[in-house]
Amino acid sequence: MKIAFQMDPITAVDINADSSFRLAEEAQKRGHTLFYYGPDQLVFDEGRILARGHWMTVQRDPQNPAILEEAQQVDLADMDVVWLRQDPPFDMHYITTTHLLDWLKGKALVVNDPFWVRNYPEKLLVLNFPELTPPTMIARDLDAIRDFRTRHGDIILKPLYGNGGAGVFRLTQDDKNLSSLHELFTGFSREPLIVQKYLPAVTEGDKRVILVDGEPVGAINRVPAKGEVRSNMHVGGRPEKVALSARDKEICAAIGPTLREQGQIFVGIDVIGTHLTEINVTSPTGIQELERFDGINVAERIWQAIEAKLA
Repeated sequence: MKIAFQMDPITAVDINADSSFRLAEEAQKRGHTLFYYGPDQLVFDEGRILARGHWMTVQRDPQNPAILEEAQQVDLADMDVVWLRQDPPFDMHYITTTHLLDWLKGKALVVNDPFWVRNYPEKLLVLNFPELTPPTMIARDLDAIRDFRTRHGDIILKPLYGNGGAGVFRLTQDDKNLSSLHELFTGFSREPLIVQKYLPAVTEGDKRVILVDGEPVGAINRVPAKGEVRSNMHVGGRPEKVALSARDKEICAAIGPTLREQGQIFVGIDVIGTHLTEINVTSPTGIQELERFDGINVAERIWQAIEAKLA
């Protein structure tokens, strides 16, 4: 098959951590041909969806992870699979790429399905499952946020479309910084904020559970650094081996059919204690860590699911 990756610069990836690189590597191993381009090179031209990029060969060389051929423009309708894999921010540029990739429906399989990536990003899709999540509010109004904190006492405040742990704050009942933080956030962005009740279980880790076509395949635990509320690995979180609990499987059974119906083949959910906090569909990660801990080749399972859909 011909596989296109819409992603951030392939030449700058960490070959031991990047999930897009691992997906490309596994596709290459299975005999597929790889094409790479950045989201800035995506073009709508008189009804065709084009991209200027490079046919490539990936390799486990940290200094040169991909050998790129001369740049050329291709019609993405000629691809079998197009991967939507650039990292957030989930801004209008990102959203526009999902609209353009929608034009490939019936011509190429776009993973994950861009219509649902656009309409149900990470912190919004969980709202469909209130029985699984901690108390949650989405608001821009300061009085509403104050009222939420009065009810729950200890809260997490973060940008609705943030990522990677950026801008995440824990605010206890007597913390005096809520107004200042609200002023800061609303001063540079028109986005709402998301507020959730603080879950003390986060000190024991924030579990990343990986699902393939709606089915859980494994998990890693991310433990915050001492004095941190964030467990994201690139802000110091420590990955640990962990098994799927009965509650994890219950959560996956509840959300799996929705993910499958909406074409979300590769998904990473975040679970703190017994609560689902995010459903990551834009550019989930964690498959290389899971492979090292448990020997589970998630990339292989993802390609098996894709190949079955195209068969």
